[in-house]
Amino acid sequence: MKIIELIIDESLDNPGIDAISLVDEPAIESDFVALKQQHRMEFKRTDEQRLLVGAALIPDKMIYRHDADRGEYHIYFSKKTVKQAMQLYMSRGYNRSFTQDHESKVEGVAVVESWIVEDTEMDKSKLYGFDVPKGTWMVAAKVYNDKIWSEFVKTGEVRGFSIEGYFSNRHQLKAIENASQLSMLDEIEEAIKNHTK
Repeated sequence: MKIIELIIDESLDNPGIDAISLVDEPAIESDFVALKQQHRMEFKRTDEQRLLVGAALIPDKMIYRHDADRGEYHIYFSKKTVKQAMQLYMSRGYNRSFTQDHESKVEGVAVVESWIVEDTEMDKSKLYGFDVPKGTWMVAAKVYNDKIWSEFVKTGEVRGFSIEGYFSNRHQLKAIENASQLSMLDEIEEAIKNHTK
C-alpha cells in the first residue's frame, strides 16, 4: 500500500494548521488535513477547569485513507513536521481558531497550553493518562463557551481534536522538483547546442 508523507511547504500561502476542530471521530484526510473519521485522538476533560487535553498530532503514525483518486493509502507526519506545524499555529496566533466538525466556527475555545512531548516518562501528558510517543503535539484547550461545554463536551458529542490545514505531499514536491531540474537541463542543453552551431 502506498505511503505518503505530508510536509509543510512554507513557499505556499499560509501552510500548516489554521484551526483545531472539536469532533466525534477524528481522522486525517488527503492534503487538506481534517482529522474526522478513521483516526482517533481523544481528549480528556477536567470539569473543574473546563479544560480539554489531548494530542493534536502524533508523529510517524500511519493513518489509513481511501479516496476515489488515489485508492487506498497511508499518510503520516514526521516529528519535524509536527513540531513545525505546532510552532506555526502558535506563532500566528491561531490559538482561538476552533471549529466544530470541520463545519462551523466556534467562539469561546482557546488553546492555553501547547507542547511537544520530549520525554515520554516525564511528560505532563502522563498526568492526564496519555501514553503518546516522543514528538507528539499536545494541547490543552479552555472552553469558555457555556453551550459548547454543556451541550457538546459534557454529553460526549465531541470527544477528540482534529486539525485543519494545508500540507504538501513530499512525493509530489520531489516529482515537481525533478521535473523542474529536467526542464532546466533541457534548456541548458539546447542553449549549448545553439551556441556551438
